[in-house]
Amino acid sequence: MSDDLFLFEHYAFDDAKHILHLHYGYEQGPSFEETIVFPPSTYVLSDADKSALDQVFRLIFLLAGVSYYKARAPRQLKCNAFPLDQTTAAFVEKVYRFGLGEFSYKNNLDLRDRVHFIATDQAPPRPHTLSLSSHLLVPIGGGKDSIVSLKSLQQAQQPLTLFGLGGLSGLATPIQATMDLSGLPFLGLKRTLSPQLLELNASGAYNGHVPITAILSALAVACALLQGMNTVVMSNEHSASTPNLRFHDLEVNHQYSKSFAFEQDFSHYLKNYISPQLHYFSFLRPLTETAIAQRFSQHPKYFKVFRSCNTAFRQDVTQRPTQWCGHCPKCRFVFLALAPFIAPTSLTGIFGANLLDDPSQEDGYLELCGLLNFKPFECVGDIEESSLLMQHLFHQDLWKDTKIVQKIGATLQQKNPHYQEAYRQLFVLNPDHAVPETYLSLLHACA
Repeated sequence: MSDDLFLFEHYAFDDAKHILHLHYGYEQGPSFEETIVFPPSTYVLSDADKSALDQVFRLIFLLAGVSYYKARAPRQLKCNAFPLDQTTAAFVEKVYRFGLGEFSYKNNLDLRDRVHFIATDQAPPRPHTLSLSSHLLVPIGGGKDSIVSLKSLQQAQQPLTLFGLGGLSGLATPIQATMDLSGLPFLGLKRTLSPQLLELNASGAYNGHVPITAILSALAVACALLQGMNTVVMSNEHSASTPNLRFHDLEVNHQYSKSFAFEQDFSHYLKNYISPQLHYFSFLRPLTETAIAQRFSQHPKYFKVFRSCNTAFRQDVTQRPTQWCGHCPKCRFVFLALAPFIAPTSLTGIFGANLLDDPSQEDGYLELCGLLNFKPFECVGDIEESSLLMQHLFHQDLWKDTKIVQKIGATLQQKNPHYQEAYRQLFVLNPDHAVPETYLSLLHACA
């Protein structure tokens, strides 16, 4: 059996049922069908809208294929559905190579000799001039970041709609609860992976992390277009650009598709090859996780519904707990980031335990602070930020006597006794961002 060629077979959009069908396969191997159900819309698409939408569907088709490609990770990928131009191929190839960095590390695969899209001499798509309304579509992940975005953007005096991605069982509880509590209109989308992929994974195929935010971004743009909206606003922060490690001379970043590099590439592709009237940027890019945590602490009504813990988003709904698990890097980091701004009793009430007073959490916090192994493969702040947070708590009466802070804080204090100025810098807006000036002023106002 030859599995050296991954194929993008064909795609089709059922306008009546709002379903996008994506078909993939291996040259002489298994085939896959994924379905994506978009919410209904009353917006009447123009011919230009339809052409632009088809270009976005093609992008979704190419990006979503990463979930199936990784099962065997062959060297070459070929698109049979349409002639793939070199510009688009180069963009998607970059997303695959860097978005699969963690996957390559954990499976000991050298991606420098893989992920080669077969391109043609076809010219890249021409951008379309669209007449879309000034309307913000904000994806919600159920964590503190997107809540800070929606609360800040409500002051923009522009129509605002929330967007959530779910599966057959609907939206995950934290996403649905956040949307319900916000009182804002929202659009839910259902993505159903091919069952053949799950069978391959069960039989021992390659498996691991994929650049899901790249797929989500393209889905959000398609949803916005279908609704006649012109702007997708993400909630990815500054530290998402920090890599975890290097492997085979490539940076490995768990959050690559949340990074500023991806944001710039994706926005450039939208404007130059789909439509200059489509806008995509991350509102929180100038902020550190600490600055976001400070802002989130000002919205206590969301304390009981937000959750970043990955267990809340497991594919098997029966395996989703109703609380933070308390034993993963995300739980540890979010607890640490919120500790300077929320009292121990309140924070313990949110998480069900005081993670900074639990000796079994020591190794996990050592990793976050760069004192053991490397930065965890999770959406957490960078090592310097975690260290500064821990050191700051070491000098706070409410936290200094907790077991983790007492031990790790003392070690960090010896390494960097003059940390105060670096800690203050965590609240300064970073200049590496693409936030339009109108929205940047909102970040200043909410500080």
